Amino acid sequence: MDLERFARGLPGLPALPRGGVLLQAIGAEVRSHVEREWFGAPPHRLALSWPRPRGLAAHPHDPRPADAERGRRIIAGVLALEDAALRLGEAGDPFNMPSPSRRFAVALHRFAWLPELVAAGPPGTRRALRLIADWRRIFSRWNGFSWSGECLERRVFHLACAARALASDASDAEIADLALDLARGARQLLKASDAPDRTFERAVIVAIAGCVLEGPVGDRLITAGLKRVERDMEAIVRPDGGHANRSPEAGVELLFDLLTLDDALGQRGRPSPEGVTRAIDRLSSATRFFTLADGHLAAFHGGEALPPARIAAALAHDDAGPRPPDTARHSGFQRMQGGSLQVMADTGPPPTGPLSRAACAQPAAVEIVCGKDRLITSCGWSPEAPGAQAFRLSDAASTVSVGDGSAGRPLSGFRARALGPWLVDGATQVEAKRHDAEGGVWLDITHDGWKRLGLTHARRLFLDAAADELRGEDSLVPLVQG
Repeated sequence: MDLERFARGLPGLPALPRGGVLLQAIGAEVRSHVEREWFGAPPHRLALSWPRPRGLAAHPHDPRPADAERGRRIIAGVLALEDAALRLGEAGDPFNMPSPSRRFAVALHRFAWLPELVAAGPPGTRRALRLIADWRRIFSRWNGFSWSGECLERRVFHLACAARALASDASDAEIADLALDLARGARQLLKASDAPDRTFERAVIVAIAGCVLEGPVGDRLITAGLKRVERDMEAIVRPDGGHANRSPEAGVELLFDLLTLDDALGQRGRPSPEGVTRAIDRLSSATRFFTLADGHLAAFHGGEALPPARIAAALAHDDAGPRPPDTARHSGFQRMQGGSLQVMADTGPPPTGPLSRAACAQPAAVEIVCGKDRLITSCGWSPEAPGAQAFRLSDAASTVSVGDGSAGRPLSGFRARALGPWLVDGATQVEAKRHDAEGGVWLDITHDGWKRLGLTHARRLFLDAAADELRGEDSLVPLVQG
């Protein structure tokens, strides 16, 4: 057995028993402590900086829409990120003042403002260069927050996509600093183990950064990134295009990153690996499947209801793709379509291990759209949105709950601090049977999320296409003792 993949909890491998979670938490805490000590040590800092890159090469295109108007507001001195804003004036330094919230600070150190400043044209690139210099002056040396994977992953991506645009207004010394920032960040991403559920996405970003850097430094990063991408591709991108963590939003965001990688490799004169091309096709198909009739994305397992403009940007490379099927068997979702009614049902068990950091204990949950109006929704919770972990429990979604209990729960206390808020004690057996009937379609879902109470939840739905009517019933059935 591949012990590294077992520890990361990738699909296709058995989950550890409950006591194993504590062992993993202890191991993760020890590893985290050792990494913090090593990452701050002079030998590691030196290794991140050498050899130095020669300069910049590719200019990868990120298909995500950027708001130039927000960039112009930053130029005018108002930096609005997430849930708060700072008034900086024309030359203020946000890295040398308190952030109004932690979410603001994370977005700030992710350089979430960089695409919007680049979209604002030359005044934006000049302001961006000053902000990056401000960051570098204080945070270029490793520290536990700014260099954590939570901040570093997106910062490397944004720098890679913006570096060539910034270079048009930069001096030779500033270009060299940008290239070194990018090389150091990408090398650190290869070393960190703080988020095993993000290993694949980080490998994609490392390869993108390698495409941007000239010479052997860039070539080595491309090779290292693509090796990891090809190793984990089939485990992360399901055959029907769903992401292994079962979040529709995660699949769309990965599609954006892979499209960026494909563009970057093309600019370097390197063909994309066959697996990358295949994953882009699968993720595109899944994006169509999860886009509901109101134009927004279905919101399940830590994914939000992305707006139509973002979905259109993800599919702009292939906007004439085929109509998606009504079943995503590998991802665990079913879609039912009537005249104006549309139903999306969660028909799979929640992910386990590291991939469950944002999973929800809500088997058999549904979202229902009538025309352009979403009548019944999932909880819509995500790690990027404010809100308690309680939104991940059964009673926060359109599924059955029993008393004050839940069909699964996120970790808490020491285990959550060490591993992240994994979902545990969730449903392990979820079955869905679909069959067409005269004038409509039946969908039967059963799951064992309430097995500790000796119950099975059975949900039966019938969508009458002729009458444009949805009927359903829920049952709690005693488990048969074998």
